[in-house]
Amino acid sequence: MTNANNFQGRSLSMLNRFAQSNWPDRLKIRKSVERVLYTGSRTGFQLAGVMSRQFGKSGSQLNDKQRLPAAAKGLFDLSLTDEQQMMRDTLQRFAKEVLRPAAHDADHDAKFPQALRTQALELGLNFYAVPEALGGMAAEQSVLSNVLMAEDFGYGDFTLGAAILSSMGVANALTRWGTKAQQEKYLSAFAEETPPMATFATCEAVPAFNPNRPATSARRDSDSYRLNGEKTLVVMAREAELILVVAALDGKPAVFIVQGGSDGLSFEEDPAMGLKAGETMKLRLQDVRAEKLGDDDFDYQAFLDLGALAWIGLAIGTCQAVMDYAANYANERTAFGEPISHRQAVAFMIADMAIEIDAMRMLLWNAASLAEAGKPFHREAYLARLLAVEKSMKIGNDGVQVLGGHGFTKEHPVERWYRDLRAVAVMHSGLHA
Repeated sequence: MTNANNFQGRSLSMLNRFAQSNWPDRLKIRKSVERVLYTGSRTGFQLAGVMSRQFGKSGSQLNDKQRLPAAAKGLFDLSLTDEQQMMRDTLQRFAKEVLRPAAHDADHDAKFPQALRTQALELGLNFYAVPEALGGMAAEQSVLSNVLMAEDFGYGDFTLGAAILSSMGVANALTRWGTKAQQEKYLSAFAEETPPMATFATCEAVPAFNPNRPATSARRDSDSYRLNGEKTLVVMAREAELILVVAALDGKPAVFIVQGGSDGLSFEEDPAMGLKAGETMKLRLQDVRAEKLGDDDFDYQAFLDLGALAWIGLAIGTCQAVMDYAANYANERTAFGEPISHRQAVAFMIADMAIEIDAMRMLLWNAASLAEAGKPFHREAYLARLLAVEKSMKIGNDGVQVLGGHGFTKEHPVERWYRDLRAVAVMHSGLHA
């Protein structure tokens, strides 16, 4: 393990021990000490504006493009490493104490809270996507750790988790496929004190959209490309400093890097049933200058599959939240002198949720484990997505059913989780594990 990883592990361990202590509350110093610990982990960040960043000014020079080696793995193992467990302990606390309380108002206002963005940056997750040669902490591929992060964020809130993870997803894609020049220009920015906001533009507003046949087109223009078309449901689009756009080049899908504020790039409000706090936008491209991501080693199918794994992770975390909430409600809600959980119809419904969540989790972890080991994982990712699309919507619906009339009101979060979970069926990428 590297010195950077040791340092990060120790920091996370300190945070966990601190979180479980009562003395900071008695002395009323919890917030100030937490900030010192977070800052000690190189993560006291503030946001930069979309137009203010000058990519490629960090002075980083690479001998060659950076690729993280596959993790050394044997048979599929469901046990987590100590580092992964420490990470989960920290993120689960963040999800329960920060994301969950902020979610209702963020959904109502259809706005990602500025204060939450600062708190999320303090976690320093972007460092896990950037190779050590560019100032990050990544020493090998960590697909499984990334989907675990998605699960934990999804437990706090599906949409807020998606918005937070979009930037890390772009950094992961640049690490996996970016050219040497692209990594020096863009990727090193994710290891700075103010990492850029970044997102993906994949979906299009056409019936039965097929990500392998995008209508958005790209054409060569001297040493760059020009993009024309329209994208929909782009999370955090207006504030993104980097956008990875899927477009057709010579009849084949490819991914292009577009800088926020580029000429010909415009946005339109694109409100949806869910994902409201993600400030989804319709993105229009009119002769927008772009760079093609990667070179000969770019794998578009893997790009889609890794995006699917991230969405599935969010869905599983949210489904777990639905089940836990519904089970607690059923135990507390009484009818005819006893908790409604004593009714077989309700008890069986919650038991089915648990079975389906475990099945989704098994498929997801298996696919992520294969991807992390550098082995083929398309089949497993496809099966995981099929199950998640079907079961996550069912679990969301069943959660509403358990709460009855209360499930239809905004007094309880289950109706929001139900709306958000329906996005799993339509989002083909937009995140990246």
